[in-house]
Amino acid sequence: MNAPQSMHLPNSLWAATATPAIETEALVADCRADVVVVGAGYTGLVTALHLAEAGVDVCVLDAGEPGWGASGRNGGQVIPGLKYDPEQLLAKFGSARGEALIEAAGGAADEVFDLIKRHAIECDATRNGWIQPAASVTSLRAIEQRAEQWRQRGVPVEVLDQAAVTQRIGSSNYLGGWVDSRAGSLHPLSYARGLARVASSKGARIHSNSRVTGLSRQEGRWLLSTAQGASVSADRVLLATNGYSDELLPGLRQTLIAANSFILATKPLSPSLRESILPGGEVCSDARRLLLYFKQDAHGRLLLGGRGPFSEPSRQADWEHLERSLTGLFPQLTGTPIEYRWSGRVALTQDFLPHLHEPAPGISCLLGYNGRGVALSTALGRRLARRLAGHDEEFPFPVSAVRQIPLHGLQRLYLGAGIAWYRLLDALL
Repeated sequence: MNAPQSMHLPNSLWAATATPAIETEALVADCRADVVVVGAGYTGLVTALHLAEAGVDVCVLDAGEPGWGASGRNGGQVIPGLKYDPEQLLAKFGSARGEALIEAAGGAADEVFDLIKRHAIECDATRNGWIQPAASVTSLRAIEQRAEQWRQRGVPVEVLDQAAVTQRIGSSNYLGGWVDSRAGSLHPLSYARGLARVASSKGARIHSNSRVTGLSRQEGRWLLSTAQGASVSADRVLLATNGYSDELLPGLRQTLIAANSFILATKPLSPSLRESILPGGEVCSDARRLLLYFKQDAHGRLLLGGRGPFSEPSRQADWEHLERSLTGLFPQLTGTPIEYRWSGRVALTQDFLPHLHEPAPGISCLLGYNGRGVALSTALGRRLARRLAGHDEEFPFPVSAVRQIPLHGLQRLYLGAGIAWYRLLDALL
C-alpha cells in the first residue's frame, strides 16, 4: 500500500507459508503510462491485470511490495455478498441499482475462483462453503431470513440447527447457522503475489518500494512523484490504498476507519483435532457484532481472527483476547501452541459499503470493503478496469463524494469505546 509502517510481524504466517514474491524493483526513472495505480493490493492488482489484458499501458506503484497490506494479511476467506441482505439493498438503492449490486456482490466469489483457475494461480484455493453461525436468538432469526433471501435467488444454501452447527464447526457455542456454498478459502498473500505475476506477464509494470509522495496536474496529465525522485505521468490514476491510505489525496484517509484485524494460527493440528473442527473444510465467521472468523489452512493449522487494539501490535500480549476466544470456542485446543500471530487493517466505512470516488477528472479511488475485501475487490476491480479503459457501462456502486467522517481525529477513542460496547452486547445477547 502507500503508507507502510513497521510490520511488527517477526513470525507471521503472512509471509512464512506464501509462494515466493515476484521480483519487482523501485521506480528509478521518469516514465509515462495510460493509467497509474497506487497500491499493489487486490484492488490495484486486479484492476491492473484487466487493464493490461485490454492493451492499456498500466504502471503500479507500491511503497512496500505486492500484498504488503491487508491483501496479504487477511484470513483468506472468500465470501460473497455484502453486509446488507438482498432485500435491504433493493430498499436502499431501488430496483435497478439494487439488482446490479446483488449480482456483483453475489457473484464475487465466482470471480475469484474463476480468475485463479484461468491463470493457474497457486494459492491453496478450496471451495467448500462458508458457515455463518449465530450465538443469539436475534442473530439466528436474521441468519434464517438471509438464507431464505438467497435461496429465493437460486443459491444452494443450507440452514443448520444447533446440533448440526455444533457437528459442522466443532464448537457448542452456537444456536444454529447457515451455509453458503459459493464461498471458499485461499492463502491471501499467495493470491496477491499470483495476481502480480499474472498482471506483470500481461505487460503491467509493477514497482515496489516506490512510495508516492506527490500528485499534481501538469500539462493536462497527472504527475505522480515518488520518494526516490522518479515520477510517472498518466492520463488516469487509481488510488487503491484502502486501509493504508495517507494524505496523498487530502481527505481520503478520513473517509474510513482503519481498524486492526488480529489473527493467530496454531501449530498444525493432529489428525483427530483436525477432524473435530470444521472437518468439511468450510470457512467460518459468526454473526456477532464483533465477529470471530476461523478456518483450517492447507497444513492443518487453525486460524482465528477478530478485532483487536487500535494501535499497531508490538507484543505477544496484544493477541491474548484471541487466545481466550480460541479455547472458549474450542476447549479441545487447550494447550495447543500458537505458531504465528499477525494483523492487518480493515477499512470500515460509515455505511458499511465500498466507495468509488472520482474527485477530479482522471482520478478514481476504490476502497472500503468492510471485511469482505477478497471477493469484492476482485469483482469490483474488473469492473473498474473496464470503466478506466473507457467502456460505457455503469459501475455497480454509485460514484460518491469524498466525505470525511466527522471528528475523524478521535477515531481511536470512539472505535475503542464502540468495541467495548459491542463486546458487552455480544455477551448479553
